[in-house]
Amino acid sequence: MSTEPTAFVTEPLRIVAVSAGLSSPSSTRLLAERLAGAARERLLTEQDRAVEIRVIELRDLAVDIADHLVTGFPPAALDEAVKEVTQADGLIAVSPVFTASYSGLFKSFFDLIDHTALTGKPVVVAATGGTARHSLVLEHAMRPLFAYLRATVAPTSVYAASEDWGSSGDEYTDGLPSRIRRAGGELAAMITGGRARSGASRTPGLDDEVVPFEQQLADLRLD
Repeated sequence: MSTEPTAFVTEPLRIVAVSAGLSSPSSTRLLAERLAGAARERLLTEQDRAVEIRVIELRDLAVDIADHLVTGFPPAALDEAVKEVTQADGLIAVSPVFTASYSGLFKSFFDLIDHTALTGKPVVVAATGGTARHSLVLEHAMRPLFAYLRATVAPTSVYAASEDWGSSGDEYTDGLPSRIRRAGGELAAMITGGRARSGASRTPGLDDEVVPFEQQLADLRLD
């Protein structure tokens, strides 16, 4: 029998990024990866646990999502993706803008998640589009969706228009890299700050703080 002390193994923190981009390569996936990388970088500088990143491409699950909506039975790959999202320590959700809102594929995926399964989970919402005119999609569509799912949404949301890629901003607005770093840092702080994170089994308690959406919106800076 070995007398060597047993090393204490700490499970890595898990960040899951959901990308609803349809093309390949996709600017939506690129934004998801950069947000996840920013959160991972901040986490690694502040604690000694490993950090795992998983990017879920919804376009690869489109047929499975449609089948599940019709039959009520998730194929194995979709079931695994839903479990990874609900069990993640932090979530990044990125959608392209379609008709001034998130895409139908994005909404259909999150329709399959129980409305209590993301209770308290730290989430960064982000979107991509051809023009900056659609940036309010983050506040009038995506943030309310995750408020309904009872997630804890980071103050900074990130919108990337076509002209934002490669831009460093100006005297009035931060460039895309700066906003990505800020949102990633906020997600990292939420993950390590002891806020509630849950899987589908958690039921909200009387001590759960519910911040009205109007109050959240008043405190936000639109990106």
